[in-house]
Amino acid sequence: MRLAIAGILGFGLATLNASIVINAAAALSITYLPAVLSRDWGIRLSPGLTLWVTTAVLLHAVGMVGLYDGLWWYDHLTHTLSAMLVAAVGYASARAVDKYSEAVYLPPRFMFVFILTFTLALGVVWEVLEFFARLAADYLGVEAILVQYGLADTITDLVFDTVGAVLVALFGTETLSGLVDSLHQRLEEARPNAGDGERQS
Repeated sequence: MRLAIAGILGFGLATLNASIVINAAAALSITYLPAVLSRDWGIRLSPGLTLWVTTAVLLHAVGMVGLYDGLWWYDHLTHTLSAMLVAAVGYASARAVDKYSEAVYLPPRFMFVFILTFTLALGVVWEVLEFFARLAADYLGVEAILVQYGLADTITDLVFDTVGAVLVALFGTETLSGLVDSLHQRLEEARPNAGDGERQS
């Protein structure tokens, strides 16, 4: 999968397509993120979660070659997968903090709302970035790095962001238990030695 992304990067360089080059380079960088997190921070992603990350960025890179324009449903698929990743990060981080600190308590019902809110908030940030990237590209007379087709497209993207968040909230929390434990362990290792009134594990 990494070789496929590298191939897309090569295609972008050969055709002098800046949007393909930048998106493929970013996707290729992200595929190394699980290894960096494990080596430098001791945060271990399961093979399934690593595959999930790689699949999401690969599909986005492939989309930049033409599938976003050629297949009406392709953008919906990539937004759902990306939203699931965002939801997973938000959930795992919040649960790790919940386990780490007695000052924080996040009941299950609140976690469902938190996952939705967190994912949609970052979805809105992404849509704003797409909007300004398109404005900048139009002003400079170059091809947009991020594609934004208008208000209807933005609303549809947020709908599928919601779908991804709901899928994680309903079915993904057990899958993420290993990541939660890894993040919690990292927080425990970074805990100051001086007593701070929080529970020790």
